[in-house]
Amino acid sequence: MTDSSFELKDFKQLVREKVFLGYEITPELIGILTVYFVQGILGLARLAVSFFLKDDLGLSPAEVAALTGIASLPWIIKPVFGFLSDGLPLFGYRRRPYLILSGLLGSASWWALANLVHSGLQATAVILLTSLSVAIGDVIVDSLVVERVRKESLGRAGSLQSLCWGTSAIGGLITAYLSGWLLQHFSNSAVFEITATFPLLVAIVAWLISEEKIVSNDNDEEETESVVTVQVRQLWKTMKQKTIWLPVAFLFIWQATPTADSAFFFFTTNELGFEPEFLGRVRLVTSVASLIGIFIFQRYLKTVPFRSILGWSTVIAAGLGMTTLLLVTHANRALGIDDHWFSLGDSLILTVMGQITWMPMMVWSARLCPKGIEATLFALLMSIWNLSGLLSHEFGAILTAWLGVTETNFTNMWILVIITNLSTLLPLPFLKWLPADSTEDVSETKSSSLPPSEAPDHHGLGSLIETKLMPDLVPEFVIDMFSKQKSEDSQK
Repeated sequence: MTDSSFELKDFKQLVREKVFLGYEITPELIGILTVYFVQGILGLARLAVSFFLKDDLGLSPAEVAALTGIASLPWIIKPVFGFLSDGLPLFGYRRRPYLILSGLLGSASWWALANLVHSGLQATAVILLTSLSVAIGDVIVDSLVVERVRKESLGRAGSLQSLCWGTSAIGGLITAYLSGWLLQHFSNSAVFEITATFPLLVAIVAWLISEEKIVSNDNDEEETESVVTVQVRQLWKTMKQKTIWLPVAFLFIWQATPTADSAFFFFTTNELGFEPEFLGRVRLVTSVASLIGIFIFQRYLKTVPFRSILGWSTVIAAGLGMTTLLLVTHANRALGIDDHWFSLGDSLILTVMGQITWMPMMVWSARLCPKGIEATLFALLMSIWNLSGLLSHEFGAILTAWLGVTETNFTNMWILVIITNLSTLLPLPFLKWLPADSTEDVSETKSSSLPPSEAPDHHGLGSLIETKLMPDLVPEFVIDMFSKQKSEDSQK
């Protein structure tokens, strides 16, 4: 009996240290991790949405690309949700009610998509609401993590974020293949109804969040106004620094170049005849490829200057992107390479390269935020990147329509591929706008005006075969491990 108790205690300790990274397994931690898990698992419906718009509603590639951009609008105004949560408590609480609202809105939106949507306009409105629900929940749960990270020692910096984004990664990996398998056996509406159950978990676990009720008084409004005013001033003071707005401008231009994702989804399903189950396999491959890209960057490239990584990886990615021409022109068949295998290999390589290209920017964004407005400034930066993503899809929609690429006509698809790949090279003459430092140099910054941030976020890379209808939640859960690793090295 004693031995059994001892073994059970050892097992619990092992789980705590290895799985939960040393954190006490509390109801609140479970609640926070559940929110991140749901964010990852919502990818279950992404393929279903793409097929729903293409087949059930009969939208064209250009229309889907335009809708995709509109769906990212909530992510562009993320700072607004942060201000609302901080300055407008609901029923005396700043976080819990907003999480509940996020969960209920998400569940209702997915149910409406399954049962009430019969036109492109209705689909745009409902998909916008699904994106809004995830964006609100994302801001709130990120703020909860930031609040708790501030109390951690330097040696544990980044551990909680790694745990959170790792949980989201698990959700994403679980649904990567299932998203196609379910669609192969069930209708789009059935997949939407299944997805509608997961946001309810967010509304339920919101009650596990520890939060003291705010007692209102006459000075609350003045204090809130004062805090908001100070934050706005700090944001303006930070953003007008040349060392900040120049890199932001470069990365905005780089991200805003047109994309052919929507047209390529139509090509692979209508022209090549790829089934949902296979597209699920592609999602699984690209999810794993993202993690491979993160590992390569963390292990081998974090000491390389920003300019070198972004410059060379952009050139290499643009060159590799041209291999898509082999698939579009069916030249791969002449080489004896099956369409399915070519697509898998191409998606894997390009996703790894895309992740390596994006990681320096994520680290730079996460580490520059001034103390006191970490979450707000980081949310602002992510909003800027999402705005550039919206423009990317809208430019892609214009190009697709201009070239006459439709759900059945792919004659000019090769021109679209060439233009979208070459356009990524346009910002390269302005590489000097980027910092010359490496990510390690940035993470070691001791400036009182720009200390490290503790609020990592995520960015969607997507794949060649699937159109994205909201910012992807593939996690960048190693971004803030630099400071943790440095602390461990110093201790040695």
